[in-house]
Amino acid sequence: MIEVMNAFYAAHSDTTVAWLLVGNKCDLENIRDVSVEEGKSLAEAEGLFFIETSALDSTNVKKAFEIVIREIYNNVSRKVLNSDSYKAELSVNRVSLVKDGADGSKQTSCCSR
Repeated sequence: MIEVMNAFYAAHSDTTVAWLLVGNKCDLENIRDVSVEEGKSLAEAEGLFFIETSALDSTNVKKAFEIVIREIYNNVSRKVLNSDSYKAELSVNRVSLVKDGADGSKQTSCCSR
């Protein structure tokens, strides 16, 4: 499974992708095939988030989506802040304003759009 996941990741994703290992049907504790500890251990070894969910009673379903959305947002923000185009955009959007005073003097200020 891990080999398939790594191959998929290498071929189809970039640094903005968020990976979450989800253990489903946590409401069926008595017929569990994988322990919580095994799931957490695998997720930690692979650098993934881990959460157990149940669609039956909605346990952690919303939270799982929130984790993924927050991580995607953080990854995209980090990528943009570290990009040369963003730095260039910041410097291009700097504006110098020159205001003619009543006495003929010029006042200059600098601000961002």
